[in-house]
Amino acid sequence: MRDFHVHSNYSDGEFLRSMVEAAESAGLEGIGVADHCNVATRDHHASIRSVYGFNLDLTYERRRQGIDRLREEFDLTIYDAVEMDYDSRDEAAIETFLAEAEFDYAIGSVHDIDGKNVQVPSHFDTMSEAERDAVVDDYFDQLVALVESELFEIAAHVDLLERTPPLRGRATDNHYRRVARAFTESRTVPEINAGRALSDAGVVHPSDRFLSILREYDVAVTVGTDSHRPTEIPDRAAFLADFLAETGLEPVSPDGLER
Repeated sequence: MRDFHVHSNYSDGEFLRSMVEAAESAGLEGIGVADHCNVATRDHHASIRSVYGFNLDLTYERRRQGIDRLREEFDLTIYDAVEMDYDSRDEAAIETFLAEAEFDYAIGSVHDIDGKNVQVPSHFDTMSEAERDAVVDDYFDQLVALVESELFEIAAHVDLLERTPPLRGRATDNHYRRVARAFTESRTVPEINAGRALSDAGVVHPSDRFLSILREYDVAVTVGTDSHRPTEIPDRAAFLADFLAETGLEPVSPDGLER
Protein backbone atom coordinates (compact mmCIF):
# COMPACT_ATOMS: atom_id res chain seq x y z
CA MET A 1 0.00 0.00 0.00
CA ARG A 2 1.34 3.39 -1.03
CA ASP A 3 -0.21 6.76 -0.38
CA PHE A 4 0.53 9.23 -3.16
CA HIS A 5 -1.17 12.29 -1.68
CA VAL A 6 -0.29 13.83 1.68
CA HIS A 7 0.68 17.33 2.73
CA SER A 8 3.35 18.71 5.04
CA ASN A 9 4.29 21.96 6.73
CA TYR A 10 5.50 23.16 3.34
CA SER A 11 1.84 23.98 2.65
CA ASP A 12 -1.11 23.30 4.97
CA GLY A 13 0.00 20.07 6.64
CA GLU A 14 2.14 19.20 9.65
CA PHE A 15 5.85 18.60 9.96
CA LEU A 16 7.39 16.55 7.17
CA ARG A 17 9.05 14.14 9.61
CA SER A 18 5.83 13.46 11.51
CA MET A 19 3.96 12.66 8.29
CA VAL A 20 6.64 10.16 7.25
CA GLU A 21 6.74 8.63 10.73
CA ALA A 22 2.98 8.13 10.62
CA ALA A 23 3.19 6.47 7.20
CA GLU A 24 5.87 4.08 8.42
CA SER A 25 3.89 3.27 11.58
CA ALA A 26 0.83 2.55 9.43
CA GLY A 27 2.84 -0.02 7.48
CA LEU A 28 2.84 1.85 4.19
CA GLU A 29 5.47 1.00 1.62
CA GLY A 30 5.58 4.54 0.29
CA ILE A 31 4.32 8.05 0.88
CA GLY A 32 4.04 10.89 -1.61
CA VAL A 33 4.47 14.37 -0.16
CA ALA A 34 2.48 16.58 -2.52
CA ASP A 35 2.28 20.06 -1.06
CA HIS A 36 0.04 22.72 -2.56
CA CYS A 37 1.45 25.16 -5.06
CA ASN A 38 -0.10 27.94 -7.11
CA VAL A 39 1.87 29.88 -9.72
CA ALA A 40 -0.92 32.21 -10.89
CA THR A 41 -0.19 35.93 -10.63
CA ARG A 42 -3.79 37.19 -10.45
CA ASP A 43 -4.66 39.13 -7.29
CA HIS A 44 -6.85 36.44 -5.73
CA HIS A 45 -4.21 33.75 -6.14
CA ALA A 46 -1.43 36.02 -4.95
CA SER A 47 -3.47 36.50 -1.78
CA ILE A 48 -3.86 32.73 -1.35
CA ARG A 49 -0.11 32.29 -1.72
CA SER A 50 0.67 34.87 0.96
CA VAL A 51 -2.09 33.86 3.41
CA TYR A 52 -1.93 30.08 3.11
CA GLY A 53 1.64 29.58 1.93
CA PHE A 54 0.79 27.62 -1.23
CA ASN A 55 4.16 28.59 -2.68
CA LEU A 56 6.15 25.39 -3.06
CA ASP A 57 7.73 26.97 -6.13
CA LEU A 58 9.78 29.04 -3.65
CA THR A 59 10.52 26.26 -1.15
CA TYR A 60 10.68 22.96 -3.02
CA GLU A 61 14.48 22.84 -3.01
CA ARG A 62 14.58 23.19 0.77
CA ARG A 63 11.85 20.58 1.16
CA ARG A 64 13.76 18.28 -1.20
CA GLN A 65 16.79 18.47 1.10
CA GLY A 66 14.56 17.40 3.98
CA ILE A 67 13.08 14.54 1.95
CA ASP A 68 16.58 13.34 1.01
CA ARG A 69 17.57 13.26 4.69
CA LEU A 70 14.45 11.34 5.64
CA ARG A 71 15.04 8.85 2.85
CA GLU A 72 18.29 7.91 4.60
CA GLU A 73 16.49 7.31 7.91
CA PHE A 74 13.25 5.56 6.97
CA ASP A 75 12.65 2.21 5.34
CA LEU A 76 9.91 3.31 2.96
CA THR A 77 9.80 5.14 -0.35
CA ILE A 78 9.29 8.88 0.02
CA TYR A 79 8.16 10.64 -3.14
CA ASP A 80 8.95 14.28 -3.81
CA ALA A 81 5.71 15.52 -5.40
CA VAL A 82 3.49 18.58 -5.75
CA GLU A 83 -0.22 19.38 -5.92
CA MET A 84 -0.70 22.23 -8.38
CA ASP A 85 -3.78 24.42 -8.55
CA TYR A 86 -4.89 24.27 -12.17
CA ASP A 87 -6.45 27.02 -14.24
CA SER A 88 -6.20 26.79 -18.01
CA ARG A 89 -4.89 30.38 -18.10
CA ASP A 90 -1.80 29.25 -16.17
CA GLU A 91 -0.75 26.29 -18.30
CA ALA A 92 2.44 27.90 -19.60
CA ALA A 93 3.58 28.93 -16.13
CA ILE A 94 2.75 25.50 -14.69
CA GLU A 95 4.60 23.72 -17.48
CA THR A 96 7.69 25.90 -16.99
CA PHE A 97 7.74 25.33 -13.25
CA LEU A 98 7.24 21.56 -13.46
CA ALA A 99 10.01 21.26 -16.05
CA GLU A 100 12.32 23.22 -13.79
CA ALA A 101 11.49 21.44 -10.54
CA GLU A 102 11.51 17.85 -11.87
CA PHE A 103 9.31 16.34 -9.17
CA ASP A 104 8.81 12.58 -9.01
CA TYR A 105 5.25 13.30 -10.15
CA ALA A 106 2.72 16.11 -10.14
CA ILE A 107 -0.90 16.18 -9.02
CA GLY A 108 -3.27 18.66 -10.62
CA SER A 109 -6.44 19.91 -8.95
CA VAL A 110 -9.25 22.35 -9.64
CA HIS A 111 -10.14 24.24 -6.46
CA ASP A 112 -11.42 27.60 -7.72
CA ILE A 113 -14.05 28.73 -10.20
CA ASP A 114 -14.12 32.47 -10.90
CA GLY A 115 -12.05 33.11 -7.76
CA LYS A 116 -14.39 31.09 -5.52
CA ASN A 117 -13.13 27.99 -3.75
CA VAL A 118 -15.66 25.27 -4.56
CA GLN A 119 -15.30 23.81 -1.06
CA VAL A 120 -16.75 26.89 0.65
CA PRO A 121 -20.58 26.63 0.80
CA SER A 122 -21.09 30.33 1.58
CA HIS A 123 -19.81 31.21 -1.90
CA PHE A 124 -22.85 29.49 -3.41
CA ASP A 125 -25.62 29.72 -0.79
CA THR A 126 -27.29 32.78 -2.34
CA MET A 127 -26.88 31.71 -5.97
CA SER A 128 -29.84 30.71 -8.09
CA GLU A 129 -30.20 27.14 -9.32
CA ALA A 130 -29.04 28.21 -12.77
CA GLU A 131 -25.98 29.96 -11.35
CA ARG A 132 -25.01 26.89 -9.35
CA ASP A 133 -25.40 24.70 -12.43
CA ALA A 134 -23.13 27.11 -14.31
CA VAL A 135 -20.46 26.70 -11.62
CA VAL A 136 -20.68 22.93 -12.05
CA ASP A 137 -20.33 23.27 -15.83
CA ASP A 138 -17.30 25.53 -15.40
CA TYR A 139 -15.72 23.12 -12.92
CA PHE A 140 -15.93 20.23 -15.35
CA ASP A 141 -14.68 22.41 -18.22
CA GLN A 142 -11.56 23.11 -16.16
CA LEU A 143 -11.21 19.48 -15.10
CA VAL A 144 -11.33 18.27 -18.70
CA ALA A 145 -8.76 20.92 -19.66
CA LEU A 146 -6.54 19.71 -16.80
CA VAL A 147 -6.71 16.13 -18.04
CA GLU A 148 -6.15 17.10 -21.66
CA SER A 149 -3.15 19.28 -20.76
CA GLU A 150 -1.22 16.17 -19.68
CA LEU A 151 0.81 18.32 -17.33
CA PHE A 152 0.09 15.99 -14.42
CA GLU A 153 0.38 12.33 -13.58
CA ILE A 154 -2.59 12.47 -11.19
CA ALA A 155 -5.85 14.42 -11.12
CA ALA A 156 -6.93 14.98 -7.52
CA HIS A 157 -10.44 14.60 -6.03
CA VAL A 158 -12.09 14.77 -9.44
CA ASP A 159 -15.55 15.57 -8.08
CA LEU A 160 -14.53 18.05 -5.37
CA LEU A 161 -17.95 19.69 -5.71
CA GLU A 162 -19.47 16.80 -3.77
CA ARG A 163 -17.94 18.22 -0.57
CA THR A 164 -20.13 21.31 -0.87
CA PRO A 165 -23.88 21.05 -0.09
CA PRO A 166 -25.06 23.79 -2.52
CA LEU A 167 -23.21 22.04 -5.37
CA ARG A 168 -23.55 18.40 -4.32
CA GLY A 169 -25.50 16.13 -6.65
CA ARG A 170 -25.59 18.61 -9.54
CA ALA A 171 -23.08 16.82 -11.74
CA THR A 172 -24.65 14.70 -14.46
CA ASP A 173 -23.63 11.51 -16.19
CA ASN A 174 -22.77 13.67 -19.20
CA HIS A 175 -20.24 15.58 -17.07
CA TYR A 176 -18.73 12.33 -15.84
CA ARG A 177 -18.62 10.71 -19.27
CA ARG A 178 -16.90 13.73 -20.74
CA VAL A 179 -14.18 13.48 -18.09
CA ALA A 180 -13.89 9.72 -18.51
CA ARG A 181 -13.36 10.11 -22.26
CA ALA A 182 -10.63 12.67 -21.60
CA PHE A 183 -8.85 10.26 -19.24
CA THR A 184 -8.84 7.53 -21.89
CA GLU A 185 -6.76 9.82 -24.13
CA SER A 186 -4.41 11.12 -21.42
CA ARG A 187 -1.49 9.92 -19.34
CA THR A 188 -3.18 11.53 -16.32
CA VAL A 189 -5.02 9.19 -13.94
CA PRO A 190 -7.64 10.07 -11.30
CA GLU A 191 -7.18 9.16 -7.67
CA ILE A 192 -9.39 7.44 -5.15
CA ASN A 193 -9.24 10.21 -2.54
CA ALA A 194 -10.11 9.51 1.10
CA GLY A 195 -9.82 13.09 2.32
CA ARG A 196 -13.49 13.26 3.42
CA ALA A 197 -14.31 9.57 3.50
CA LEU A 198 -14.28 9.32 7.31
CA SER A 199 -15.90 12.70 7.95
CA ASP A 200 -19.56 13.27 8.71
CA ALA A 201 -20.12 13.87 5.01
CA GLY A 202 -18.66 10.47 4.14
CA VAL A 203 -17.55 11.63 0.70
CA VAL A 204 -15.23 9.43 -1.34
CA HIS A 205 -13.83 10.84 -4.56
CA PRO A 206 -14.93 9.86 -7.09
CA SER A 207 -18.51 9.15 -6.07
CA ASP A 208 -20.00 5.71 -6.74
CA ARG A 209 -21.74 6.97 -9.87
CA PHE A 210 -18.63 8.67 -11.22
CA LEU A 211 -16.43 5.68 -10.38
CA SER A 212 -18.78 3.30 -12.18
CA ILE A 213 -18.51 5.43 -15.31
CA LEU A 214 -14.71 5.57 -15.06
CA ARG A 215 -14.69 1.78 -14.78
CA GLU A 216 -17.00 1.53 -17.79
CA TYR A 217 -14.36 3.43 -19.77
CA ASP A 218 -11.57 1.28 -18.27
CA VAL A 219 -9.85 4.29 -16.68
CA ALA A 220 -7.02 3.38 -14.31
CA VAL A 221 -6.93 4.93 -10.84
CA THR A 222 -4.38 5.60 -8.14
CA VAL A 223 -4.88 6.32 -4.42
CA GLY A 224 -4.26 9.12 -1.93
CA THR A 225 -5.36 9.78 1.64
CA ASP A 226 -5.07 13.56 1.19
CA SER A 227 -3.88 13.67 4.80
CA HIS A 228 -2.77 16.91 6.42
CA ARG A 229 -2.09 15.50 9.89
CA PRO A 230 -0.19 12.36 10.96
CA THR A 231 -3.20 11.04 12.85
CA GLU A 232 -5.22 10.93 9.63
CA ILE A 233 -2.90 8.61 7.72
CA PRO A 234 -3.54 5.23 9.43
CA ASP A 235 -7.35 5.30 9.34
CA ARG A 236 -7.53 6.72 5.83
CA ALA A 237 -4.97 4.23 4.51
CA ALA A 238 -6.94 1.38 6.12
CA PHE A 239 -10.13 2.74 4.57
CA LEU A 240 -8.52 2.79 1.12
CA ALA A 241 -7.23 -0.76 1.53
CA ASP A 242 -10.74 -1.95 2.41
CA PHE A 243 -12.26 0.10 -0.42
CA LEU A 244 -9.91 -1.44 -2.97
CA ALA A 245 -10.62 -4.92 -1.68
CA GLU A 246 -14.39 -4.38 -1.85
CA THR A 247 -14.33 -2.88 -5.35
CA GLY A 248 -11.66 -5.17 -6.77
CA LEU A 249 -9.67 -2.19 -8.02
CA GLU A 250 -5.91 -2.51 -8.53
CA PRO A 251 -4.44 1.00 -8.36
CA VAL A 252 -1.49 2.06 -10.43
CA SER A 253 1.41 4.28 -9.53
CA PRO A 254 1.82 7.54 -11.44
CA ASP A 255 3.61 7.25 -14.79
CA GLY A 256 7.35 7.06 -14.35
CA LEU A 257 7.10 5.30 -10.98
CA GLU A 258 7.30 1.59 -10.30
CA ARG A 259 3.94 -0.10 -10.89
